[in-house]
Amino acid sequence: MAKGKHVLISACGAHLIQDGLVALQYVLLPILAQQFGLSYAQVGLVRGVSNSAMTLLEIPSGVLAERMGERRLLAMGLLGAGVGYIAVALSSTFIGIMLGFLIAGIGAAFQHSLSSSILVNTFNEGERRRALGTYNAFGDVGKLTYTGVFSAAVGAGIAWYGVVVFLSLVSIGFGIVVWRLIRDQGLDSKSLEKSASVTSPSAKTPPGWGIKYRGRFWTLGAIVFLDSVVQAVFLTFLVFVLKHKGAENAVAAMGVVIALAGGMVGKYACGFLAAKKGDRKAFVIIQIFTIVGVLALLFLSAIQILIMLPIIGMAVQGSSTITYGSVADYLHPDRQARGYALIYSLANSSSVAGPIVFGLIADHFGLMDAITMLIVLLLATILLAFASIRPAEKLAGTVTVHT
Repeated sequence: MAKGKHVLISACGAHLIQDGLVALQYVLLPILAQQFGLSYAQVGLVRGVSNSAMTLLEIPSGVLAERMGERRLLAMGLLGAGVGYIAVALSSTFIGIMLGFLIAGIGAAFQHSLSSSILVNTFNEGERRRALGTYNAFGDVGKLTYTGVFSAAVGAGIAWYGVVVFLSLVSIGFGIVVWRLIRDQGLDSKSLEKSASVTSPSAKTPPGWGIKYRGRFWTLGAIVFLDSVVQAVFLTFLVFVLKHKGAENAVAAMGVVIALAGGMVGKYACGFLAAKKGDRKAFVIIQIFTIVGVLALLFLSAIQILIMLPIIGMAVQGSSTITYGSVADYLHPDRQARGYALIYSLANSSSVAGPIVFGLIADHFGLMDAITMLIVLLLATILLAFASIRPAEKLAGTVTVHT
C-alpha cells in the first residue's frame, strides 16, 4: 500500500506542477507582451511553440516509456519544464523566450500518458478509478494554484521573473522527489512487458487503431479540435480582453484564476449533466451557454465580466468532460489508449493553431472581432454533434472495426 501511495503522490504532484506551469502562460504572456512589445500574433506563436512540442511528443512519450519506463521519463519531464521556464525568466530576447517555452513544452509532454499508465499498473480495478479521478483533479488544482500565486505575488510587487524562477525550481526539485518515490517495483510498462507475455502468452489485441464507427469517431475528433480551439483562445486572450475594457493588470490576471476555478467546477458538473441528459443533449446545452459567455465578453464591462466569469469558465471548459467521455463509445476495449492518444493529439494541436490563427485575426481586424469569430466555431460544433455524439443505445448493433 505504501508504494501505491508514493506513486499516487508522484503522479498527482507531477500533474499539479506541469498543468500549473502550462496555465502560468495565461497570466505570464501579457507581461511578456508588454515588456517585449509583442503583437497578438507573437503571443499566439509563443503559446503555439510550447503546445507544438507537447503535441508532437504526446504519442512518442508513451512508446518511449515501453523502453525506458515511466518513472525515468516523468522525472526528466519535470526537470525539462523547470529548466525551460528558468530560461524564459532569464531571457532578454524574443528568440530566448521561444526557446524556453519550447524546452518547457518538451518537458510537459512527458507527463499525462506516463502518469496515467503507471497509476493503472499500480492500482487494482476497484481503486483505479479513484486514483485516476484524484490525479485528474490535481491538474486543475495546479492551474489555480500557479496562476493564483503568480498573480498575487506580482500584484504584491514581486518581480515576475523571480516568481517564475521559484516555481521552476519547485518543478526541478519535485523531479528528484519522483525519482526517489517511485522505485523500480515492476510498476511501469518496461517492467510489465515480460510478465505480461508470460502470464498471458496467447492474449491478442485487434490490429491497427481499433476504431468503431470510423466516420463518427473522426467527426467527434473534429468537435474536440474546434472546441479546444475555443478554450485555448478564450484563456489565452482573456487577460487582453479585460485590459481592453480598462481592467488593471493584476485584476485582469485574476480573471484567469476565476475562469479556471469555474472550469474546474464545470468539468465535474458536466459529467453529471451528461449522465442525466445524454452526451449529445448535454453538449448542445453547454455550447449554448458558451455562446452566451462569448457574447458577454463582447458587450459587458470588465467588472460585469469578472462577476460572470465563474459561469463562463464552467461552460467554456466543461464541454471537454462530455466529449472525452464519448470517445470510448467509438473504440475497441483493447485499443482505448491509442484512440485517446489520437484525440489528445487533436486537442493539443488546436492549442497550437488556435492562438496563432486568432492572434493574426486580432492583429488585422481587432481583438473583439477575433473573439466574435469564436461563435462560428461553437455553432459548428453544435451541428457536428448531431452527426457524431449519440446516445449509447443508438450505437448498438453491428460493429465495424477499422484499422
